[in-house]
Amino acid sequence: MRLPRGSQLVVASHNEGKVREIKALLGPHGILPVSAGSLGLAEPIEDGTTFAANAKIKAAASASGSGHAALADDSGLCVEALDGAPGIYSARWAGPTKDFRIAMNRIHDELRHKGLTTSRAKFVCALCVALPSGETQIFEGEVHGHLTFPPRGDKGFGYDPIFIADGMDQTFAEIDPAQKHAISHRAKAFEKLLHSGIFTESF
Repeated sequence: MRLPRGSQLVVASHNEGKVREIKALLGPHGILPVSAGSLGLAEPIEDGTTFAANAKIKAAASASGSGHAALADDSGLCVEALDGAPGIYSARWAGPTKDFRIAMNRIHDELRHKGLTTSRAKFVCALCVALPSGETQIFEGEVHGHLTFPPRGDKGFGYDPIFIADGMDQTFAEIDPAQKHAISHRAKAFEKLLHSGIFTESF
């Protein structure tokens, strides 16, 4: 699988925060990203049981629907004290309005019911690149840390305001986005994608 510079790549997401991060990561590599939402592509049903399975469902649907290569990200927060929840259901915990304040409050409430004020946690990301032919490749990354309440910062999205990566004292929503892009779960998965040689320099 190879994508030469100048190739159009559909970012198979309707989450604008996620699309922004992926476009920032793609920027230096001569790839022309366009979001699935801007192309009017429907969101497929994510009925996989892992991050990788859901990323493949989304990437394959966008590649088939657009006729272009597609990149999908399925990611979420896994809280150790909650047996890995919300995990692949991270977006669903935010409800139909995708209000992550609801999701963060739910995590806080469930921890308090266990007599806890925090927990170890990790962000997990699975990236899938799919071609219209059906060929796919998957790359995964994780970043470990712990949770903090109440939420802090307004620079991130999703669960960023409650997550502090190991070795840091600010949440992902408090640090500069460029700093987050350098260490995040998405960045680690993207680094593996780059090392695979998918993005070639010329036709």
